[in-house]
Amino acid sequence: MDWGTLYDVIGGVNKYSTSIGKIWLSVLFIFRIMILVVAAESVWGDEQSDFTCNTLQPGCKNVCYDHHFPVSHIRLWCLQLIFVSTPALLVAMHVAYLKHGDKRKMQKNGHCDEKDLEKLKRTKVKIVGTLWWTYTTSITFRILFEAAFMYLFYFLYTGFQMQRLVKCDDWPCPNLVDCFISRPTEKTVFTFFMIIVSGVCMVLNVAELCYLIMRKSQGQKYENSNNNVGEEEKQNIMNVNGAVI
Repeated sequence: MDWGTLYDVIGGVNKYSTSIGKIWLSVLFIFRIMILVVAAESVWGDEQSDFTCNTLQPGCKNVCYDHHFPVSHIRLWCLQLIFVSTPALLVAMHVAYLKHGDKRKMQKNGHCDEKDLEKLKRTKVKIVGTLWWTYTTSITFRILFEAAFMYLFYFLYTGFQMQRLVKCDDWPCPNLVDCFISRPTEKTVFTFFMIIVSGVCMVLNVAELCYLIMRKSQGQKYENSNNNVGEEEKQNIMNVNGAVI
């Protein structure tokens, strides 16, 4: 998978996000994607080849492995990262739509030379109006995906700790056989690390969502207070005019 392309796409969205969103992206790529690319293959490369059972019955080892590892950890982590990163594309498409609308307005007004277009590209789009709803929706989906995959991990593997010994009696195993997992301690540490970082990303998403909601509510209060002041000034002017008459 070309993670560099994904970074370029989400990195383009990052310049429109909040400070918390920038921290989330750094954690995502440094502590999740880079660790997964660099260390996952060396940790889980022997996942199936060194899974041994105390039987020579043909097919028993494969059946037992599929029973205890229905989905590869690496593939599930890759799928999780794709799902978590995809909602950011909604923001990218919305920003592109807004800038396209601004470009059309500039063309109608006759201001569409190279300098104006370059200035439009560098202009930071504020998270207000419909873009605020798109941004908060993308964060909500990130939180839901993180929680769903953490539950999926726990459900598939009945916990996050790798067992040294697992037992299996599925057909075609002749009886209850013992199977042994290679390097269970190292894999347990790696699994807990990925789960903890996933939890940190979820906390950052919740914090950013709360920050956006608080900022929007404060902006509405400020706007309402300005409207009230304007109404009071109009009323005072009307009262003064009435008194003069």
